[in-house]
Amino acid sequence: MASAPQPQLPLFYKDLLPLNSRDHADWKAGSLESAEYLSVTHAIPLTSDEFVDAQRHFPIVFTAGDSPLPIALFGLNEGVNTFVGEDMKINEPIYLPAYARRYPFILAKLQPGSEDMSLCFDPSAGLLGKFEEGLELFDTAGQPTEYTNGVLDFCRRFEEAGMRTKTFMDELAKLDILMDGEIAITRNDMPNTPFIYRGFRMVDENKLRELPAAQLEDLSKNGILMLIYAHLFSLNLMRTIFERQLAQGKVPMTPEGAPAPALN
Repeated sequence: MASAPQPQLPLFYKDLLPLNSRDHADWKAGSLESAEYLSVTHAIPLTSDEFVDAQRHFPIVFTAGDSPLPIALFGLNEGVNTFVGEDMKINEPIYLPAYARRYPFILAKLQPGSEDMSLCFDPSAGLLGKFEEGLELFDTAGQPTEYTNGVLDFCRRFEEAGMRTKTFMDELAKLDILMDGEIAITRNDMPNTPFIYRGFRMVDENKLRELPAAQLEDLSKNGILMLIYAHLFSLNLMRTIFERQLAQGKVPMTPEGAPAPALN
């Protein structure tokens, strides 16, 4: 079975194969017990649908660049995920973004220029295979089982949420209220040596307050204002994530006055 041509694979994915009844008729799905695929990822893509749930657990910021996207911060430094333990498990109840829950499945375009999307999976995850036990992927007639249809439905809903996220980000661009972010956090034992985190974007509260009342009312009615405030409230968790890193010994000891590594 040849891998689908993928010049640049998305975050987490090491390879992609299209799922089909010809090659995988007798395959089953096991369980993905390890969170190793998350362990060195500090920022996970987030859809706007998830802001309200995610803001209780992680800071929500936006990537830098011309086309910013929302991300949930599991750590403040690249390669640091404060929620995955040494046993490669998430050992506390948190909201896991749909992007991560979707893995190792994904809807992908297999033919350049085609709009058709096929359900694919990353074989390196070890979730699917010719197992003795597990959930059947296809029935005896070669039709997708309830499990496979459920996966396909989840991936489709994720794509739909992605389109709503694009609409949300387009609205923020029209409002012109995003600014380059900077967060300074000091350790209690190093009060004169702030750790400066940059490389992300956030909503400028001053610009938000300056919007006309009628525009703010419209943003409230269409739900965008709620998403903006979920993002702003979540920024209070920056220090919480920093303290998690500190407790885990994952805060870099930068020289006095030097910035800590940026969020990428």
